[in-house]
Amino acid sequence: MITTSVAEAAQVLRQGQVLAYPTEAVWGLGCDPMNEQAFSEILRLKQRPIEKGVILLAGQISQVEHLLQNLDPKIRTQIIETWTHRSQNERATTWLLPADHNIPQWIKGSHPKVAVRVTTHPLCIALCNAFGGFIVSTSANAAGAEPARSLQEVNRYFGSEPNYLNGDLGLSQEPSRILDAITGEVIRA
Repeated sequence: MITTSVAEAAQVLRQGQVLAYPTEAVWGLGCDPMNEQAFSEILRLKQRPIEKGVILLAGQISQVEHLLQNLDPKIRTQIIETWTHRSQNERATTWLLPADHNIPQWIKGSHPKVAVRVTTHPLCIALCNAFGGFIVSTSANAAGAEPARSLQEVNRYFGSEPNYLNGDLGLSQEPSRILDAITGEVIRA
């Protein structure tokens, strides 16, 4: 299925199916992060080991507030500023945050933290809000291949297996940088 309806795409996620959708810089594959079967399907499509973990994408800070509560106030402010005070063509920032009991082990992989990004991409914001919370966001490509930058590229990788929410990529030229909120380490520059 290919749709431009955010409501239909959110329903696909609620039904436990995989969705390909445009993000800030590349196309992503997503699902309901609480649905282990849907998550396993993403790993199968990507040929990705579960140990690596994935990013959770949120449409607003309130969807990930529970992961920010126990952080030092200065770090919390810094994180929120990277999510809310950037232009559409600036590179997005994903943060590794301490995971709480609400985050399934399969999302974290072999890590104690969870990768989280609050997006500024209008279609992704609408999708997360229509779904009612954060969703899985991992690049739409087989492990080791270049991330897809168009619906046609995703279709070449995966054919009709995922559902598609068609739309435009954001203006960022690169996938998000990844920073560790506790150590300050740059995971992906």
